[in-house]
Amino acid sequence: MHLIIPYAASHALVGAPVWDGLQLPNLQTLLNALQRQQAWHDPEPTPFQLPHERLEAQALGWSTETPLPWAAWHQAQQGQASTAPQAWMTPCHWQVGMDQVVMANPDHLHLSDDESQQLLQAMQPFLQEDGLQVTWHSALLWHAQGAMLADLTTASLDRVIGQNVKAWMPDSPAARPLQRLQSEMQMLLYNHPVNDAREARRQHTVNAFWLHGAGTLPATAPTAAPPTNGAVTVSHALRASALHGDLQTWQKAWQQLDATVLADLLQHLKTTGQGTLSLCSEHAAHTYTAKPAAWHQKITRLFNKPSPAAALQALITT
Repeated sequence: MHLIIPYAASHALVGAPVWDGLQLPNLQTLLNALQRQQAWHDPEPTPFQLPHERLEAQALGWSTETPLPWAAWHQAQQGQASTAPQAWMTPCHWQVGMDQVVMANPDHLHLSDDESQQLLQAMQPFLQEDGLQVTWHSALLWHAQGAMLADLTTASLDRVIGQNVKAWMPDSPAARPLQRLQSEMQMLLYNHPVNDAREARRQHTVNAFWLHGAGTLPATAPTAAPPTNGAVTVSHALRASALHGDLQTWQKAWQQLDATVLADLLQHLKTTGQGTLSLCSEHAAHTYTAKPAAWHQKITRLFNKPSPAAALQALITT
């Protein structure tokens, strides 16, 4: 059993009293029983994919040197496996400044299903002209498939939120049709009735989209995880509060995680003697496993038990 926790610590919460009152007894017990075997920190320049995404990809047996095809993976899990290149498309708002264009958090749009469907319907002729088959999945998640997406490396949505989009735009010959399509959609959406109504309500308009999770599913068995890791679970319970910088909600979500999935991992460890825990921030990942400790390591851990606060703080300071 391998549990991956994104946003276990977050740079968005640096400076706040993050650890005050945070009681995580099951995490404490796991840290006492497990050993940190691997520490990953983003190199320069920052990769397009987040650490927890690369960990999950490795657990699935994918190469992290190629685009990580999360959209195709999701479709395969729904029984709709395809060898065609696919991607997620998220409608969003770009805040245009004097010298940069920043992506607002799409969650803050509070885009309704009806608004989302109207916008997609208006965009469909242009998308189809570029050979993209786009189907509505949810208000902020549309599924795209087409040759344009082949060999296209896209940045994770969470990498771009609150950032200058220019630094994260694909920059290759394969990306030129996408760049043109972005410009066309900005012009199309400018006077769309949905945006007119949103402006009247003083809400952010939808003036762009972001492609992410692009790629083609590997030919190897897509549902197989390496036997050394067993079942891989990724908990996204901390994501929203971390991206919002909402410390109180983040702490409550952590305590709920401790009482549920971490309790399950601890029980699995007690029953089988096996278990892996990966704690991640936006730029680091530390993995703890149940490998046997040498005698001197046991003595060190006996007198220097790692605390949850220290383990989590290490994700954003080292």
